Amino acid sequence: MRILVTNDDGVGAPGLAALTRALVTWSARAAADGPGAPHEIIVVAPSSNYSGASAAVGSVTDRTTITYQRAFVEGAEAVEAYGLDAPPALAVIAGALGAVGPKPDLVLSGINYGVNVGRSVLHSGTVGAALTASQLGISALAVSLRVGEEPDPWESAAELAVALIPMLVAAPVRTVLNLNVPHLPLGEIRGVRWARVSGAGLIKSARGSGRWEAPNREEIEGPAAAEAARSVMEGEPEEKGQIVLTVGSPFPHTGDLGLADAGAEDATLVAQGYAALTALRGPRAEEDPDMLAQLDDGLEAALSGRVGG
Repeated sequence: MRILVTNDDGVGAPGLAALTRALVTWSARAAADGPGAPHEIIVVAPSSNYSGASAAVGSVTDRTTITYQRAFVEGAEAVEAYGLDAPPALAVIAGALGAVGPKPDLVLSGINYGVNVGRSVLHSGTVGAALTASQLGISALAVSLRVGEEPDPWESAAELAVALIPMLVAAPVRTVLNLNVPHLPLGEIRGVRWARVSGAGLIKSARGSGRWEAPNREEIEGPAAAEAARSVMEGEPEEKGQIVLTVGSPFPHTGDLGLADAGAEDATLVAQGYAALTALRGPRAEEDPDMLAQLDDGLEAALSGRVGG
């Protein structure tokens, strides 16, 4: 196989290096166990940090060239590696469409420093690269490690990622998996569990600065917060100000970890010491016949007398 490795923390990030080293070891072991050459591994990643870029590619109609530099991955210097002046999704597109050789069979994205659970799945450049690979007909795995005290157990996430490759290869083409690993040595991880995406996110509230002070947590996160933010943002056309974000952890409070209805959520599982694995589906047309029938009725009513005679 030909495997393309990318990330959103930059080509020099320790997580990418750990994942690449694990792939090199796995490839050499596979070659030693049977006939054939080792698997081919290539790194095509942003040259700088693009965290939070999601699947953005920028304005490619204004800039049709991408600056790149050859790079070396620590501990895997023999692997061909490139740092691109581009977000991770564009790095995957360039790597898949011929810029650095044949189309890869798989894309591995990570290891991201910090989990991509809950709403972060929508905004993550790590996950965005994997979803972009799927749109190009390539199965992909996004890998993230929870932040914690040093030393960071990168090898835990790398070993689990490599272990999932046979399953990913056997899955239907365009499969996307999102793996989030707790900040633990491999032997202390309680297992790998299938997870659903939670509703949690880093950003808890957004309000206009100035006159309003939220009296309690419930009001910060409730409808009153949005209404109060609008009230201080209204003003003259030239008025400037700031929107203040309340940022917090996507993980549940310690006392909530035993809730039965949250036991399969990605953030909860990682907090409990499990690696959380989620199968993601990229942008595709809706196929639910009931929903489409309802929308069709609404479309007919909306366009009545306007088009089609």
